[in-house]
Formats: sequence, structure tokens, C-alpha cells
Amino acid sequence: MKKNIYIFITSVLFIQLISWSLFESEAQTKTDIKKKEKQIMHESEIATFGSGCFWCTEAVFERVNGVLSVVSGYSGGTVEYPSYEQVCTGKTGYAEVIQITYDPNIITYPELLEIFWKTHDPTTLNKQGNDVGTQYRSVIFYHNEEQKQLAEEYKKKLNESGAWDKPLVTEIVPFKNFYKAEGYHQNYYENNPNQGYCSFVIAPKIEKFEKVFKDKLKPGK
Repeated sequence: MKKNIYIFITSVLFIQLISWSLFESEAQTKTDIKKKEKQIMHESEIATFGSGCFWCTEAVFERVNGVLSVVSGYSGGTVEYPSYEQVCTGKTGYAEVIQITYDPNIITYPELLEIFWKTHDPTTLNKQGNDVGTQYRSVIFYHNEEQKQLAEEYKKKLNESGAWDKPLVTEIVPFKNFYKAEGYHQNYYENNPNQGYCSFVIAPKIEKFEKVFKDKLKPGK
């Protein structure tokens, strides 16, 4: 009888030890994940660019190695929580933009600027292709003084180099707000590859981008 009781108590203690061990292991895993997430957020930086239709810009930067996320939205206007329809009127002051979260250890801000300027026409005022209006303007919303300085220096060098026949009209202005665009705008190209605009406008732009910047593509792209 005593032997059975001893075996029972030993079994219960063994089960409890295993349970505690599993609990501690799970808790440690969750802690490690949270630490990793905080580390990523701490090391990441944000860039906000407008270069015409955000469907195109989003599709390009999503392919850049070091870019952690790309969100399409609206910046630079005065109306709170603007809708796509409001922005399309060209009367809200907003530009269609993308907000990029990136790892500066993999891709630098000047490299992002290079991609930005080489994947749209920065000499056309409030216009990209057939998209016309202030919402399609070429603009950089800088988040700090370093971004401002880098953007202004880069723009000056491009103008002096004669890379374009006309001067760049890209605005370089302080970031003040960002509103995420409606859900159907996010990952638009990936979700609608056969849509007309995607096939005839975005796809050729991506193909050209991938040839010019093949050394900056994410693995597998």
C-alpha cells in the first residue's frame, strides 16, 4: 500500500515538474519573441514617399531587400481621416504616398531615395503618366533633419548632373500626418495582377525596376 502511495506521489510530482517546465519554456519563447519584435522596431526606421499612384510605388518597394513593410496611404493634407474619393478631388492637399518601414542595416535612406527618384518622373508637376492632380505629386515627407538633408543634397546633385532635361519638381517637406488608405488599396498589385492597370502600367514598371536594381531585391524575388 505504502509503495503504491509512493509511486502515486512520485508520478504526480513528475507530472507537475513537466508542466512547470513546459510552462516556463512557453513563457520564455513568448518573451524571446517580444524581445525580437522590440529589437526590430527599435532598429527600424520610416520613410514616406509620394510618386504618383501608390499602387505602383507600393509594388516596387515591397520588392526591396531590407524593407519590412509598405503601407499605402495619404499624407500632407488637412482633412481628418480622408477617403480615397476625397483625395481624388485634388482639393484636400493630400498626396497618395507609401509609408515604408525599413532596416537601415540592410537598406539605407540614400538607397531608398535612389529607388524613389529612378522609378518615377520627378520633373512633371502634379502628374505621373495619365494620372493628373496634386494627389499624384512627387514628394518626400521627411521624418527628421537627417532625412531632410540627405534628400535635399541628393536632389541638388541630380539637378546638377543633368540626369533629366528639366529640373526636378519633387517637394521635400516635413512629415505631419499619415492616414492608411482603404483596405482594398493595400497590396493592390499582388491581389489584382490581372487587372488592366496592373498589367499595362505596374507590371512593366516592376520589370524595369527588377532589371535596374537586381542587387537590391529581396531573396526569391
